[in-house]
Amino acid sequence: MNEPAPHSTGDVASELDALSTSVKRLTEKISMIQDAVRNLNQSRTQLEDKIEDAQKRVQRILSRLPEQSDGRQLNLLGETIPTTNPEDDSEPTTH
Repeated sequence: MNEPAPHSTGDVASELDALSTSVKRLTEKISMIQDAVRNLNQSRTQLEDKIEDAQKRVQRILSRLPEQSDGRQLNLLGETIPTTNPEDDSEPTTH
């Protein structure tokens, strides 16, 4: 029968050191992954907020659209549109 050879105390100590080093390395990697996940969640939340704001802006623009039967000029951005005065077009310009 094959019996495992007993480990010397030096072998056990070196195995424990190697195991301790591996645990430390894994702990650091887990910490880095947790930080990355937190950052991704924050980014996702910020993007969701931006999307929600954009949807609200689009909805506001769409609510300003006139009915299809309305022939007025569209003012989607809410800017004031100067009225054109036909009298201004007939005045001569001087250069």
